[in-house]
Amino acid sequence: MTTLSPYAAIIFGMVLAAWLGAAVWALASGQRMRREGTQAQGKLDRLAVLMASAPAAPVIIHPDGRLEAADRLAKWLGKPRVPTFASELTDADGGLEPEDAAALAREIASAQRAGKSFALPVRGQGSSRLLLVRGAPAGPGLAESGGVVLWIFDATDSQAEIQDLKSHVDQLRDALEALAGLVEAAPFPMWHRTPDLRLSLVNSAYVRAVDGEDAADVIANGIELVEMAGGVSPQAAAAEAVAQDAPVERMVPATIDGERRTMRVVDVPLGPAGVAGYAVDQHELEQARVEHRRLETAQRDLLDRLSAGVARFGPDRALRFWNQPFISLFALRQDALADAPLFERVLDQMRDARRLPEHRDFPAWRTERRNWFLSPDAQEENWLLQDGTHLRVYAQPLPDGGLLLIFEDRTEQVQLSSARDTLLRVRTATFDNLFESIGVFSADGRLQMWNSRFRTIWGAAEDLLASHPRIDDLMRAVQGQLAKPQQSNLVRELVRAATVERKQRAGHVGFADGRLFEFAAIPLPDGNALFTMLDVTDSRRVEQMLRDRNEALEQADKVKTAFVTNMSYELRTPLTTISGFAEMMSAGYAGALSEAAQGYVDGILQSTARLSMLIDNVLDLTQGEVGTLAIDHMPVDLAMVARASAERLKPEASAKGIDLATSLQGSLGSVQGDARRIGQAIDHLLENAIRYCGKGARILLHGDGTADKARIVVSDNGPGIASGQQKAIFDPAARADQARNGGRAGIGLPLARQLAEAHGGTLTLVSRPGQGTMATIELPRG
Repeated sequence: MTTLSPYAAIIFGMVLAAWLGAAVWALASGQRMRREGTQAQGKLDRLAVLMASAPAAPVIIHPDGRLEAADRLAKWLGKPRVPTFASELTDADGGLEPEDAAALAREIASAQRAGKSFALPVRGQGSSRLLLVRGAPAGPGLAESGGVVLWIFDATDSQAEIQDLKSHVDQLRDALEALAGLVEAAPFPMWHRTPDLRLSLVNSAYVRAVDGEDAADVIANGIELVEMAGGVSPQAAAAEAVAQDAPVERMVPATIDGERRTMRVVDVPLGPAGVAGYAVDQHELEQARVEHRRLETAQRDLLDRLSAGVARFGPDRALRFWNQPFISLFALRQDALADAPLFERVLDQMRDARRLPEHRDFPAWRTERRNWFLSPDAQEENWLLQDGTHLRVYAQPLPDGGLLLIFEDRTEQVQLSSARDTLLRVRTATFDNLFESIGVFSADGRLQMWNSRFRTIWGAAEDLLASHPRIDDLMRAVQGQLAKPQQSNLVRELVRAATVERKQRAGHVGFADGRLFEFAAIPLPDGNALFTMLDVTDSRRVEQMLRDRNEALEQADKVKTAFVTNMSYELRTPLTTISGFAEMMSAGYAGALSEAAQGYVDGILQSTARLSMLIDNVLDLTQGEVGTLAIDHMPVDLAMVARASAERLKPEASAKGIDLATSLQGSLGSVQGDARRIGQAIDHLLENAIRYCGKGARILLHGDGTADKARIVVSDNGPGIASGQQKAIFDPAARADQARNGGRAGIGLPLARQLAEAHGGTLTLVSRPGQGTMATIELPRG
């Protein structure tokens, strides 16, 4: 056995230690490499899973055209397997549309030659699938130089979503443009503030309201629509809206277009987008509200003044308004209505006051009336109350859901209607029994009403009249009744004038049987015409007789006048002869006369003078009655004429013991006329007063005048004249009767009146028994 030396043992030990260390290192390295391999395999597996689940399929194209790709590429292309070469992908049968396949081939070639990246959308052949291909040169670790890496994405869903997003974006853009246009076209100011409350957008109305040049100028200068209102600035109001996260409204005054207006300003918070605002002109609205309140007050005042009862209920059926006639009509207490009772309660109160119609089922009746609130149209009813009151009830639903009730007391109208019906019946009976023939024609000329006399006179059949014929047809049917059938045209024209022209016409017509009728067509207020006929046959005969008699009397009067005139002239001749011989005897031509003879001659002279005067008076009176009395027109001094008459008659008055006095004022003046005739009238008045006054009486001749007329008054304190006799003094027939009965028919006063009237004046007589008489002549100055 060989024994190692220590040195060798040390070397061997060192070699063995080195080998053992190497083994340990190798074992540790193997374990580490195994762990790293395991980790790399796990990482590779995870990468493979990640690549399989990636949204894009990787494709490597080597320089020689070989193709490496994921299996899902075949599914996307609609192929059973993945293409082996790039040419299979880009040819006509590669699964892509021909144009897209050609474009992909060009892009791949460009990337291989120039190392250019590209992105290209392609579509599967005959499929709606859209693929997005992104290509780039392959790195050294993937392929040799000239290789290309393709990432193919299935963009079908993404593209659809993109299209939807684009459509939504377009819609939002259109809406934004429309909104911007709406804001710009808004007739009231609108604006937007940024989160820091600065103006960023205003519309044209805002620019006009602040008199700005344009929107940019307003925003740049920060011109506010309302500077301060109630100590609150616009920015503070906007900040309040942001703080409350709710719109803030306020009423502020503003000057718009030089006018002071009331604006309702609203600030609306928009979150991070800032604050929007707008201002609405409330001036006209406020005016409308004031006008509405004024109209409502006027309406209430008007309704309160109506004689009809008025009650208005609100949408909640509570009583909101009533007038005084409503309370009086239904005997209600005002304090019971003050707490706004409901509709049903008001009806109950009306029933308690016994001011509603009687009904067996009052609750059902009340429910039906409550439905008035829901009725689309107005309702109208007539109520007959227990005391006989007739009410017309008008229920008008209001737009706000309320109800307006109007109660009109028609009791008087009903009574009047009943009275009218009675009156119509009485009128019909009277109408049918009148002696006159009466027919009523309407505006179109049709016969509407007639009485039995009308039918009898015209001999018309009842069925003809019942058909209400027109006047033309009626006249054609009855014209045979007329003596002259063509006179039917006259009747027709009169009815037409009364109905169309509204003129009243009259006439007469003769019938074939000799009867004579007067007829008239009279317009009625209702547009109709009344046609009346009256049988005047007998009255016409009497009229003719009277006319003949009157002509005979006129002829006799002419004969009488001629006789009186002739007799007056015939009597003058012997009277003049007698008067002449008497004057000759009184003058002594026949010798001296004894005292007795002289008295006889004086009596003859006085009688002839008086007879001559009476003849002149009779002649003047006769001429005055026939209008042939001659009157001169010369200036007449009335005072001179009156004094002369007084002087002539004063001896006669003195002989009877009568005091004749005169009182002629300077205003009496003169007139144009006949002095002799005026003096003659004064003489007659004085003679009449002297004749009827007794001894001790007093007669006054008074004269005065005005600028227009003169007045002569003869008054006395004699016995006077009874009122019944005063009219007879001036009546010729009464004077004739008085003369035939042996009375004194004096002609002085009638002749004096004729003389005054011949001068255009008047003579009036005022007398009372026991108080004297006053006769007044008034003569015009002209």
